[in-house]
Amino acid sequence: MRNTFLACAGVVLTAAALAACGSSADGNDPEAAGAKRPAASGPAAPGPSTTAATEPATPPSGESAPAATAEGPKTPADEITPATGTFTRKQKEYLKDRVPKGMDPAAVLQTGQETCDKLRYLVKADRDTAVGAIVTGEIPDAKDAVAGLCTQHQDLVDEAAYGYPDGKHSGKNLRPGVYRSASPTTDCSWRIEGEGGKELASGASGTGKSRKITIPDSAVTFTSTGCYAWLPEGGEG
Repeated sequence: MRNTFLACAGVVLTAAALAACGSSADGNDPEAAGAKRPAASGPAAPGPSTTAATEPATPPSGESAPAATAEGPKTPADEITPATGTFTRKQKEYLKDRVPKGMDPAAVLQTGQETCDKLRYLVKADRDTAVGAIVTGEIPDAKDAVAGLCTQHQDLVDEAAYGYPDGKHSGKNLRPGVYRSASPTTDCSWRIEGEGGKELASGASGTGKSRKITIPDSAVTFTSTGCYAWLPEGGEG
């Protein structure tokens, strides 16, 4: 379920706020080191439009940028070059094995850079929402984009690896511990069951405020609805 923060992020990112965020890029960003985003050229290809070197195209409000790494033969790393300018080392590492044959590498790079821009915006607005967006898959390219382009957000990806999105979780996917809800709706509910479907804990919240739960060692299933995402207390579960 897309929450208010993410919806607002989509609106702002499509306007001038995204450019403002980019102007204060963190030290680990390619732009912070003086590198410019190369301009795309050639015919239209899958992925966001890249008609300007410094103004990344953003998806319509409330939508995610389309994946730019389609299946099929990839361009060899030594043949990946921008139409203008040069790629930084980090950019080249991110693009390795990600550029389909015949596709402008700048389009693929821009998708990753937009992911970093989204994370930068969200973490400034509300860190739990940023982590929750990774947990739920609303920012699907986060792991690769962070590893290659904005490593200062690695802590978000690491924490998200221990979180739970809405849905039913069981077996090895369950990790005992204390969790808090991230950006829950006003119709958030949860249920924890043990062997034989025995209820161990359950609850609901109509306030939209974060709640804490404990998943015990004896838990067999954990079901969440309308709570968006659950994050481990203390960072990792």
